[in-house]
Amino acid sequence: MDTSLSWIKAYVPDLEVTAQEYTDAMTLSGTKVEGFQRLDADLDRIVIGQIKKIERHPDADKLVVCQVDVGGDAPIQIVTGAPNVEEGQKVPVVLDGGRVAGGHDGKMTPGGVPIKKGKLRGVESDGMMCSIEELGQTRELFPEAPENGIYIFPQDVTVGESAVHALGLDDVIFEYEITSNRVDCYSVIGIAREAAATFRKKFVPPVVEVKGSGGDVNDYIQVDVKDVDLCPRYCARVVKNIKLAPSPKWMQQRLAVNGIRPINNLVDITNYVMEEYGQPMHAYDLDTIAGHRILVRRAENGEKFVTLDGQERVMDDSVLMICDGEKAVGIAGIMGGENSMITDSVQTLLFEAACFDGTNIRLSSKKIGLRTDASGKFEKGLDPNNAKEAIDRACQLIEELGAGEVVDGMVDVYPGVKEPVRVPFEPEEINALLGTKISREQMLEYFDMLELVYDRKTEEILVPTFRQDVERTADLAEEVARFFGYDNIPVTLPRGEATTGKLPFKLRIEEEARNIAEFCGFSQGMCYSFESPKVFDKLRLDGQDPLRRAVPISNPLGEDFSIMRTISLNGMLTSLATNYNRRNKDVRLYELGNIYLPKELPVTELPEERMQFTLGMYGEGDFFTMKGVVEEFFDRIGMDKRPVYDPRAGRNYLHPGRQANILYEGTNIGYLGELHPTVADAYGIGERVYLAVLDMPSILPFATFDRKYQGVARYPAVNRDISMVVPREILAGQIEAMIAQRGGKYLESYRLFDIYEGSQIKEGYKSLAYSIVFRAKDRTLEEADVSAAMKKILHGLESMGIELRQ
Repeated sequence: MDTSLSWIKAYVPDLEVTAQEYTDAMTLSGTKVEGFQRLDADLDRIVIGQIKKIERHPDADKLVVCQVDVGGDAPIQIVTGAPNVEEGQKVPVVLDGGRVAGGHDGKMTPGGVPIKKGKLRGVESDGMMCSIEELGQTRELFPEAPENGIYIFPQDVTVGESAVHALGLDDVIFEYEITSNRVDCYSVIGIAREAAATFRKKFVPPVVEVKGSGGDVNDYIQVDVKDVDLCPRYCARVVKNIKLAPSPKWMQQRLAVNGIRPINNLVDITNYVMEEYGQPMHAYDLDTIAGHRILVRRAENGEKFVTLDGQERVMDDSVLMICDGEKAVGIAGIMGGENSMITDSVQTLLFEAACFDGTNIRLSSKKIGLRTDASGKFEKGLDPNNAKEAIDRACQLIEELGAGEVVDGMVDVYPGVKEPVRVPFEPEEINALLGTKISREQMLEYFDMLELVYDRKTEEILVPTFRQDVERTADLAEEVARFFGYDNIPVTLPRGEATTGKLPFKLRIEEEARNIAEFCGFSQGMCYSFESPKVFDKLRLDGQDPLRRAVPISNPLGEDFSIMRTISLNGMLTSLATNYNRRNKDVRLYELGNIYLPKELPVTELPEERMQFTLGMYGEGDFFTMKGVVEEFFDRIGMDKRPVYDPRAGRNYLHPGRQANILYEGTNIGYLGELHPTVADAYGIGERVYLAVLDMPSILPFATFDRKYQGVARYPAVNRDISMVVPREILAGQIEAMIAQRGGKYLESYRLFDIYEGSQIKEGYKSLAYSIVFRAKDRTLEEADVSAAMKKILHGLESMGIELRQ
């Protein structure tokens, strides 16, 4: 939101402050000023001059010598090459020692360009006549300026006076950072009200009075609102005998310094009122409104509509439309239609000022890919009571500028009138919240400045509807604090009862994942959730792989960010590749991030978001290093049972002989393995890469932080070692499962301590050796106890085709 200081002063006439004083005070009172720009910062000694005489330059065909009256005792001589100078014209003249903002090409020079007396082709020149670009402005904002030449003033200006003042450039533009809850401050009047309260000055809003020219508006237009939940108020007024003309200079200047290009009186009035009141308006040519009827309804699915910018838009039934008796004529709160646009032949005008549901406008704007100044204001949720004031103000300006005749009356569809909010006035509670001792009377003084009315009978504050942010005592306390001064609030100790803070279980598990990863030398990374469909080919996914079913982005930055990721490996591999290309050795990275699995395509509901704990490394370490990190994490979160590693993972992006699904109590909770060499080449990684991906939602049911203390063993352990000749296809995990199953209640632990394949073992077999530990908690084990358990284990192993080595 931007405003000019001169426009603010129109409603706070006693305001006399510097730009810096205004910035500091407004920021401290809660209306944050991001910065300001003095329009005349680079302009100096520029006056209005009148060309009295023009002669040809004696030594240059394209130059002329002008005698210019600048209000002094005698004219000054200026040599110029401007093609549009004529005797009698009044023009901006920068005097000797003055400054202009930039060159005729429109390029600005910081600090301005100094102008001094000199000679042009041997002829004295005592100053310079200026184009609008040399004054730091453009023809966009000053359309009357010539495309190439000196700016020409109207004849009613006074010679010798400041040209900067005549152009309205002796002004300051302030840029504000307005929070979305302060909708009232998205208007000049709202900012002026805050300025008046901040500087303790009188706020003088415009006095709006529409005289009217007779007739009855109901004879011209009828309005029917079908969806009052999306359009709580709709106001319409009619203006006849329209006379299009340029708007007056004061209006053009106010719009121009706010960055709005003046066009004509009708367009300028709607823009002016939108800036002044923060209420967007729209004007229709009444002769193009079929049946002289306005219907506010939802669009039909697939309905097409051509907006004022000439683009055809496709709607659905969530978009609100403004229609006449036959067709749609506008998208509510966003943009009007090409079929009802105002042309130079307009005779009768229909003014619309309405209030639309902010959430619906924001969603509709995104769906159709069109955001305007109007939608930007509507989507914040406007005050419906402001619509009547704004439309009356527009009609008043129509009458004052002679742009037409306003028909008496207004069509006002307003079924549910919004009333002021009542908030209990509790000074003690306010002081308790702030830690202050502000008197009741001083608080009421602040409220009075802000038009918050005190009801003595009910001890309540009546909050006007334009202050939608004030709903409770805490909000009143905020109003008191910002005008009492945050810097005046004393330091106090907080009050309250101590509570025990604790992370939710899910976040505690994720915290443990981070701790274990970092303990094992991994650094955290954060990867994009948006990806390219090309990722699936790089990872060698099958054509029918479910992971290829991704949620598309409706407004992507490009193809590389056009879908939501369904697998977390691309970001990890891209990060590893970046480190490899920068010659970093022994890189270990981890990420905790979501993947997005659509429940249905096209998307009809939000996708399933699953947190993935992804680990990736190259350099020092191998498959078993990664396996150890995974098991360390399981142990840390209370998953005491041994996971099972199934080598039949069948993942194309992993090495076919070095991959495994991780199963825990029969549930697949993730996978790990070495990256397939082809995929590593695709990412430009010249090292073996090891990966592990754990699905956190699958892990949560098995995790626990409950720990049971077990005392130090009091009785000795009994060890037994066995060496076996095992068929190569039998996995160590299968052997360990058999030992655990047959070991009985005295089995304490088992450990693989040797593995051998070579000439001393028959072909197709391998040698494994295990150390098995037995212990009883209540006594010393006897040989019979251990022998019985070992016998069961050996029988089970023999049933698998395993032989004991003799």
